[in-house]
Amino acid sequence: MEGTEVEIVDVRGVGPDTIAIRVASPSEFEARPGQFVQVRATVDGDPVTRHYSVSSSVVAETFELTVGIDPDGTLTPRLAEATPGDTVEVAGPFGRVYYEDEDRVAVLASGPGIGAAVGVAEATLAGGGDAALVYRAEGLVHEERLARLAAAGARVYVVAGDDGFEAAVGDVLGEGRVYVYGFAPFVGVAETAIAAAGGDPATAKVENFG
Repeated sequence: MEGTEVEIVDVRGVGPDTIAIRVASPSEFEARPGQFVQVRATVDGDPVTRHYSVSSSVVAETFELTVGIDPDGTLTPRLAEATPGDTVEVAGPFGRVYYEDEDRVAVLASGPGIGAAVGVAEATLAGGGDAALVYRAEGLVHEERLARLAAAGARVYVVAGDDGFEAAVGDVLGEGRVYVYGFAPFVGVAETAIAAAGGDPATAKVENFG
């Protein structure tokens, strides 16, 4: 989909310096859990574009983006102040690391990667599959959705450091297809943990945020 202006339906805080923005889905918009879109807005007269993960498992009428707020950033402070009825331009979806109707998944995430991770886990459960999610969290984001996933039968681990993360990965490895969402340092930690647990990092589906 080319750049299309969409209306913001809702903006809410979902954790420290993190918001979830729900926007109206353009006509014929299709995105798989785990993909991302380009968001474009004009700030102080200049166009600014950034990429954000689609964090909803269903996009028929609206879809959600999880956005980490950088107080010194250009676009995210403006998005944090947005209200229903405001508009932004979106293009996409993009990304090859998305849910493909697997029966069992293990999703590893950190930082804003938790948005994509909860979407993948929710889609797996909705399809009748089994999901495990390991979240290395410096501040808890999407707490309500993580609780709902656990209540629905997903194995959810929230850990603070690398040691706890590695142990949790060891517990869930073998749960099916492994997904990894996060910035480059976390991707390295995740691949090390997969290898330490006896898995092959090359078989994981990895979305490196750079």
